[in-house]
Parts: sequence; C-alpha cells; structure tokens
Amino acid sequence: MENKKVFISQADKSPAEAAYVNLIYTTGHFSTGFAHLLKPFGLSEQQYNVLRILRDAHPGPCTLSAVSSRMIDKMSNATRLVDKLLLKGLVTRELCPDNRRKVDICITEQGLELLYRIEPEINKFINNMMGSAEKAKELNEILDQVRNVSDVNVMS
Repeated sequence: MENKKVFISQADKSPAEAAYVNLIYTTGHFSTGFAHLLKPFGLSEQQYNVLRILRDAHPGPCTLSAVSSRMIDKMSNATRLVDKLLLKGLVTRELCPDNRRKVDICITEQGLELLYRIEPEINKFINNMMGSAEKAKELNEILDQVRNVSDVNVMS
C-alpha cells in the first residue's frame, strides 16, 4: 500500500482519476511481472497472446485478421509477431488452398509444448497477484461494470 500513496494522492485527484491512475499503475505492475516470467522462454507478452489465440483455434488454422481482432493489445503488429514466432518454429504460415489472398496460421507442436510448460508458472503468478479467488471475482465484476459504462461513453 505504500507504493499506492506515491502514485495516487487522493488530495489532488477525484476518486475517478485516482482509480484510473491506480488501474494503469497496477496494469504496469502485472505487465512487468509477466514479462519477467516469459523472458526465460524467449517470449513477449504479445507473442504469448498470439500463441494462446492459435491454441484456441487448434487444430484448425487462424487468419491474421482473426488473430489481430482477438489480441489483448490492439496496437500490436500481428504480422511482425507471427513472423517472430515463425522464426522460432512455434507457428506455421501457409497460403489457403481455397483463397490465395488468405493466409492460414497454425500453432506447431513445439508451440503447444511451450505453452504447456509456461502455463503452470503463469497460473501461479496470476493467483499470487490476485490474493484470493473472491478478490479476483470482485475485481472482475467491477472491471466489467467500468468497461460497460466506458463502452457507452467512448462510443457516444
């Protein structure tokens, strides 16, 4: 809680501003820990996200546009991420036989094995960061409510 006071002074911010700054700071905290966890596996957060998306489509292929639309970080360059994963042997990329303008991307067995090795570490990290299932559930409900309100306001 000491760090929170350094970044969020209630005296000069509205509760909404303080919550926003707290959310951004906490996201950065999670991201730093997550990046540290993935580093020994040679992956970035965005590359890990692409692998998860492709695993969900497995054994079928996924198009680049489908990967892009499901990315958590919408600013990520999915083409560049797939290229890097291709060089590591974690994905394949082939022209669709029915439509030569479409490119099919699939996760390889090596990519699947890497995810299976990483995920116990990730689950442990996330569970430790959350503290308890009850706190995680409460946080999810609050974030869903905030996102539902913000979706209306952002689209207005």
